[in-house]
Amino acid sequence: MGSVIAAMETKVTGQTQSAGFQIGVRRTLPITREQAWAYVTSADGIRQWLGEGAELHFEPKYRYRTGSGAEGEVRVVKPQQQLRLTWQKPGWAKPSTIQIRLIENGSGKTTVSFHQENLADATAREAMKQHWEEVLQHMLNHTNNGV
Repeated sequence: MGSVIAAMETKVTGQTQSAGFQIGVRRTLPITREQAWAYVTSADGIRQWLGEGAELHFEPKYRYRTGSGAEGEVRVVKPQQQLRLTWQKPGWAKPSTIQIRLIENGSGKTTVSFHQENLADATAREAMKQHWEEVLQHMLNHTNNGV
């Protein structure tokens, strides 16, 4: 019983046994899944969520590099549904995995979900949580101005 209590006390928010630290952020927006996909895959959308200077081709095994030196590889592309890619900032020991999902809710609304795993620590998790929240806020602002 004591080991169970000790394990419960040492559990850190966002930490998993298999995927290191992870973060998931989502928001339902007043746009269709097609509109959400168009934005996420647009030059402005890519710049917001991936970084300046990133040229991305939406095909598996495509390798990319951003202006800040982050790099990765596209793993899964399901048009209007899901993107999955690796992303590694300069100085990180290993790449993280980013997944973007678009979930249509009917009535012209779509939930946009960003999930990132294999983050090194709680500090990286918090930084990426803030980043994804800012991306979704930017997307909402863009939506309000007519996607």
